[in-house]
Amino acid sequence: MTDITSARPVTDFSDTPEEREFELRAAVGSYWTGGRLFIGMFTFLLASEAFAYFYLRSSNNGQLWRPGNVTAPTGIGWAIYSVVLASAVIAIFGQTRLRKGYVLDWEVAGWTAVLGGLLAIGLQIWQLTELPFFPGSSGYASCFIGWAVMNIVMILGGTYWMETAVARSLRMRSITTGDGPDQLVVARSLRMQSITTGDGPDQLVVARSLRMRSITTGDGPDQLSSTPSGQIFRANVSACTYFWGFMAVGSTLFWVMFYLI
Repeated sequence: MTDITSARPVTDFSDTPEEREFELRAAVGSYWTGGRLFIGMFTFLLASEAFAYFYLRSSNNGQLWRPGNVTAPTGIGWAIYSVVLASAVIAIFGQTRLRKGYVLDWEVAGWTAVLGGLLAIGLQIWQLTELPFFPGSSGYASCFIGWAVMNIVMILGGTYWMETAVARSLRMRSITTGDGPDQLVVARSLRMQSITTGDGPDQLVVARSLRMRSITTGDGPDQLSSTPSGQIFRANVSACTYFWGFMAVGSTLFWVMFYLI
């Protein structure tokens, strides 16, 4: 029994289809779990800010919660909220288009969300230079400064995540549909097919190159294929879009808190 066990190659378990399938499910599941943990981390961060806001507002010691009914620049605040909300909606719409097979539409939506996130960060930094109060001058001022910093970190994280997802999609497209060896064979064989119309060797080259393309791209763009890279890519996009939706909800809550009530 010992001899049989010791004679078995070490790579038997890692090379089995079941093991590879398990590793793929683990990789896809890690994006789902990691995305929710990322949202949970920011949820606790924003919950602490909301607790401080309502606690100081309710206690109002020395009438220092909001003396003179001071408010952060409302116009810039509206602009930040509108940009974040619009970017989140575009990101969600882009994912729906990706599920329908329109990779280019998702890439355009992704880049639009990235630009919107950068614009929102710039507006938030600009707003901090236009505040009519000093940090720590009141309970409202302290809470607002804390929220502004959290908002910058949150939007920056979502923007970076979306940018890496779009960049990965472009890299996958350049590999699967660009100037790789398989595609050169397809292009060359199609030219040969236009010259020769029989069923000779030229047609066999065309058939073989088309089979190579179907293997390489999974019968379509790799982003939509059932290959491991395609499944992992879609899991990453789903988690990223979920986080953008969370940012829209968080922005709505604190926009109401700091500008409406």
